[in-house]
Amino acid sequence: MATSEGLARGEAQSRLVQALQPLLPREALLWTDESTTPYECDGLTAYRQRPLAVALPETEEQVAAVLKTCHRLGVPVVARGAGTGLSGGAMPHELGLTLALARFNKILAIDPLARTARVQCGVRNLAISEAAAAHGLYYAPDPSSQIACSIGGNIAENSGGVHCLKYGLTLHNVLKVRGFSAEGEAVEFGSEALDAAGLDLLALVIGSEGMLAVVTEITVKLVPKPRLARCVMASFDDVRKAGDAVAAVIAAGIIPAGLEMMDKPMTAAVEDFVHAGYDLDAEAILLCESDGTPEEVAEEIAHMERVLQAAGATRCQVSADEAQRLRFWSGRKNAFPASGRISPDYMCMDSTIPRKHLATILLDIQQMEKKYGLRCANVFHAGDGNLHPLILFDANDPDQLHRCEAFGAEILERSVALGGTVSGEHGVGVEKLNSMCVQFSPAELEQMLALKAAFDPAGVLNPGKQIPTLARCAEYGRMHVKRGLLAFPELERF
Repeated sequence: MATSEGLARGEAQSRLVQALQPLLPREALLWTDESTTPYECDGLTAYRQRPLAVALPETEEQVAAVLKTCHRLGVPVVARGAGTGLSGGAMPHELGLTLALARFNKILAIDPLARTARVQCGVRNLAISEAAAAHGLYYAPDPSSQIACSIGGNIAENSGGVHCLKYGLTLHNVLKVRGFSAEGEAVEFGSEALDAAGLDLLALVIGSEGMLAVVTEITVKLVPKPRLARCVMASFDDVRKAGDAVAAVIAAGIIPAGLEMMDKPMTAAVEDFVHAGYDLDAEAILLCESDGTPEEVAEEIAHMERVLQAAGATRCQVSADEAQRLRFWSGRKNAFPASGRISPDYMCMDSTIPRKHLATILLDIQQMEKKYGLRCANVFHAGDGNLHPLILFDANDPDQLHRCEAFGAEILERSVALGGTVSGEHGVGVEKLNSMCVQFSPAELEQMLALKAAFDPAGVLNPGKQIPTLARCAEYGRMHVKRGLLAFPELERF
């Protein structure tokens, strides 16, 4: 017997499909359960929801028409790229449309003189560098998922990567974006010039998780490929020494091309998977890279080794050639799939902390493992304090999922208490909504909601993500105080 909710969903779906069918080719509109199931989640597989329908437009005219129709009908729209996000940012709305932009996959122009590339939003991150290689250029931000993730998704989350310490996040490497408002009107942010007139809305849109506009075209900066790059793998017999070494490298005036850290459980998982040559006896390892001219690299590598050894490194191995350097990084970039080999599921947190507290948070996480009865492997962008603890669990066990969520929330709370933030580059999505209540005051959240309303008055773009309501924060506080799981004194203000 059909429920009233089921009937309402069926009617809403029928209405939406009938309105969209004249706007798209038949194969570009999906609505059956079988055809929409592949879109029910992004890389955060613990949370799933099928949309009413999935649209796969190929032209900007189709995108505009779809958005205008959904706005007229009051139907929520969730834009989706490659689906590699890790915070549930692309999880569908149960009464909404998923706007899948994977077919916007063309590199439109490369200008080697201006050192720019103009690309569609569905282009893979790595494909930009592959196309620019003939000119001796590349696109610097390199998330670990760069072989698959789309540049549009990078825009949504302000993605970084292992080289973001020296070369910056997506924000620092994008000049201009084009797209459409919630009402389907063409919009453009930024400029190919050194500056853009008016307010810097480009910085606002990058990292907005599809809540302010739907981006279809991006102009990115390209940088020259360095003549040489070498990587130091430094081993430590103590996690605190490794964490302190990160701060020591930066304090010495060195800005490495990359500075990454992995603890012993993670190096074991990675080495068994890709055989990168990691030191399995170390409690933690650092990967510290230098790039530039041969003379610059030689001087900086020598300086790095001196600092690392003074900080307590038990071993320093410098990549002998390009093949070995790539093996070192292949291990780091395969940390997530390596974790997938040793656990049915994992949840990756994404908080940031001041570098001086790296060791403190790692030791705290070790205590949390005992508290929640779950393993956690740690890998992160140590240079800018962006943590990626991977909590290992089985999503088929509701109790394990509950403990995993509480474990993750406590990591985020501890990060905020140490002066950090709940997200560095993976976004808030649905995963960190409650933790936003810990970091931000009611007034700050109200300002965020007002900004959202200025761009999207009807609230149809990716609703219910990133910014929690004040009522949700109040309920979150009551629930956790009642259960005695975590103490959030900050929530008393709600």
